Amino acid sequence: MQTIKAAVCRDFGAPLTIEEVNLRAPQTGEVEVTLDAVAICHSDITYIDGGWGGTLPAVYGHEAAGHITALGPNVSGLREGQPVVVTLIRVCGHCPSCAGGKPVMCTSQPPTDPVLTLPDGGACEAAMFCGAFAEKVVVDQTQVVALPDGTPMAEASLLSCGVITGVGAVVNAAQLRAGQDVVVIGAGGVGLNAIQGARIAGARRIVAVDMTEEKLDDAKAFGATDGVLATEEKPWKAAQRLMGKGADAVIVTVGAIPAYDTAARYLGFGGKVIMVGMPHSGAKSSYEPVIFAAAGQGMIGSKMGDVVIQRDIPWMVDLYRQGRLKLDELISGRWRLDQINEAITDTKAGKARRNVIVFDHG
Repeated sequence: MQTIKAAVCRDFGAPLTIEEVNLRAPQTGEVEVTLDAVAICHSDITYIDGGWGGTLPAVYGHEAAGHITALGPNVSGLREGQPVVVTLIRVCGHCPSCAGGKPVMCTSQPPTDPVLTLPDGGACEAAMFCGAFAEKVVVDQTQVVALPDGTPMAEASLLSCGVITGVGAVVNAAQLRAGQDVVVIGAGGVGLNAIQGARIAGARRIVAVDMTEEKLDDAKAFGATDGVLATEEKPWKAAQRLMGKGADAVIVTVGAIPAYDTAARYLGFGGKVIMVGMPHSGAKSSYEPVIFAAAGQGMIGSKMGDVVIQRDIPWMVDLYRQGRLKLDELISGRWRLDQINEAITDTKAGKARRNVIVFDHG
C-alpha cells in the first residue's frame, strides 16, 4: 500500500479537496500507471455535481495517460515503463456484448478489492474504474492501450474519452460513408472530434450547430464545411439549405434537452440521430414516432463511440502522427492538480475545448 495525492469529491456540488489516499498494489490482471496527464471531461463534472448520483467520497477522472510502473500477476503484452492511454472501458472478453464486438457494453464486471482507501481505512471510490484525478491509478489491463515511445502525454490523454467518443460516434455508430452529409450539434470537445471523424470518413457536408460564432469558427478549424447558429428560429432549415437535403446523420454531442428535441428535424429520409451527449438523470425529450416510421429514420445511442480500444486507438494515434487528427489544438489549458477546481470552473464556462491536468514527477 502506498500513499498518493488525489482530488477527492466528498460532497456533490462542492469543490474537490486535494488529499492523501492509499493506493493498493495491482492484483491479477491489473497494472499500476503513474499518470502524466488527465483531461477534464464533462462527464466528470456531471458526476461531481451529483447529476448521476454515485458513491462518496470518490475520486473521479477517466481521461488519462501515463507510464506503467507496476504489473500484477498474469499481465500479458505490457511492460514497466511503457507509455499507455488509460480508459474507463474495462471488459471481460467473454460476455455476449464482448463476444459480439461491443466491449463498451460489457455486462460482466466481477467485483475487485477496493483500489483506494482513506488514511483512516475508510472507503474511497475510484470512480468509473479509474479514479484518475490522482497521481497514480491501478486498473485492469484491458483498460490500457500501449502508445509509441515519445507520444506526448497531454495530447494522448484526450484519446481516452473525448476523441474516441466523437470520432467513434461517426465512424462506428453512424457508419458514415464517403459523400454523405452530417450535422454535429455542439462544437465542444466531443463535437469537434465528431467533426474530425466526419472529415476523416469523407463526408460531403459537415454542418456544425452551436450557440456562438466563436464555437462555429472552432468547428470550421476542425473540418466543418458550414456553421449554423442554434439561436436561429429554425436552424434545421438553414442546415438543410446548406446540404440541399436532410442529413444522413445527426450527431448530438451535448446533454441539452433542446438539442435532443430538435435533432430529428435535421434528418433526411433514412437518416439517423446518434445520441452521444448525456443529460442529467430524469431529463426527458419527446418525438413524433409517426415521422420516424414514415421517413425510415432512427435514433441510436452511442456509448464511448462504440470503440474497441485495442483496435481504434492505435489507428487514431497513427493519424495524429501523420497530422490528420488534431489533438494539440484541442488543449485549451494545462493545469496542476492543485488547480483542478479552477480548471473545472473554466470548463464549465463553456469556452474550453479540453483542460488537462499535467503532473510533474521531477
